[in-house]
Amino acid sequence: MSQPRHTLDTTGSTTVLVAWMWVAYFLNYCDRQAVFAMFKVLKTDLSMSDTQLGLTGAYFLWVYGIGCPIAGYLADRYPKGHLIIGSLIVWSLVTIATGLSVSAGMLLAMRAAMGISEALFMPAAISLTTNLTRPEWRSRAVASLTTAQIAGVIVGASFGGWMAQQGYWRAAFVLLGVLGILYSVPYARYLAKLPSLSAMEYIADVSPHTSRVRGSIFKIFRSLTFCILCIAFPLFVFGLWMIYSWLARYLEETFQLSTAQAGWVSTVYLQGATVAGLFLGGYFADSLGKFFRSGRLSILLASMACCAPLLLGIGQVSEIGTLKILLVGYGFCSGWMIGNIFPAAFEVVRTDERGLAVGILNLFGALLSGFAPLLVGRWKESLGFPGLIQYAAVAYGFAGLLLLIAVLFTLPRDIVHHGETNPDC
Repeated sequence: MSQPRHTLDTTGSTTVLVAWMWVAYFLNYCDRQAVFAMFKVLKTDLSMSDTQLGLTGAYFLWVYGIGCPIAGYLADRYPKGHLIIGSLIVWSLVTIATGLSVSAGMLLAMRAAMGISEALFMPAAISLTTNLTRPEWRSRAVASLTTAQIAGVIVGASFGGWMAQQGYWRAAFVLLGVLGILYSVPYARYLAKLPSLSAMEYIADVSPHTSRVRGSIFKIFRSLTFCILCIAFPLFVFGLWMIYSWLARYLEETFQLSTAQAGWVSTVYLQGATVAGLFLGGYFADSLGKFFRSGRLSILLASMACCAPLLLGIGQVSEIGTLKILLVGYGFCSGWMIGNIFPAAFEVVRTDERGLAVGILNLFGALLSGFAPLLVGRWKESLGFPGLIQYAAVAYGFAGLLLLIAVLFTLPRDIVHHGETNPDC
């Protein structure tokens, strides 16, 4: 593989880049996740039904998913730094407005607005980080950045649950929003100094092969491997969002934990293990990728093969100690998927399609996973949270089968047909 132009030349420079991105991504997840630890208080203060509580996740994810391909298309053509900073400022203002909600309808409207504002961030941030990172460090860079998602879930849920228990759920949103606005000032100054931020400079860096197929966003689906990822990834995040959105409430109802305790237990075991899985998965993916083009895709396959039985167990145990162990296992193995899904996709898409690829994967992931919190809210009284989790585990098994097909059959075909259009190959 040859090094693309305009990458950062040292590990230290890449680390600094990831560190700046990390803080913004951390705030991103704190803002979106805090509400899920506040369900008990919101049900009382805003008279929200279980269905409306489920819609706090569904509205965000559906709007977020629809906005991601548009954001990815823009990120491939316009300065990524502008999109990143604009997204941070707008979602921070929306977070503040969420804390000012006076009705269930207003809070749900703010959740939808947050979906629009946060959609602009990820495609630009992931593609910019990838474009400025050497290929042999790529999975580790993305995995390191993605740990911000995990930290944001832990801190957002724990902080949100604690503030709600103290009677200050509104202040929690306001404080998180103010922190985002304050951070945007030095963050913007740093991004302005990076190479390859202007649209023309970036387009000039694209392989000449790409000009023939740049016209339609649908050309990205010429890769069967990418199409399989667009199915497997949503099935994965569907189960993940069931856990993210309703596990805290399930712990309150089943194990009689306080709101703050449930927010802590539902995140720290799962997300702490996910951090370890991200780093280990990123290291192995980069190592395997040096010798096998199927290395990153094989890590995704291993993730699904391990996560399916663990998720099944989460829906069956009746002791909280055993549940914690299963959450650690599930978090560790899910980290392999979270950290490598985008680098795996970049094996079969061109450099100038990376923002779009992130956006499309997020579109399919968000549209399906948006039903996860809603279905649990509607059916938890009949099927129960454990029963719904078991259905998700079956879907994981199907996703693993699709990834096996990709490793054995579609990836070799896509490398032959499309590898020459990727300047990194």
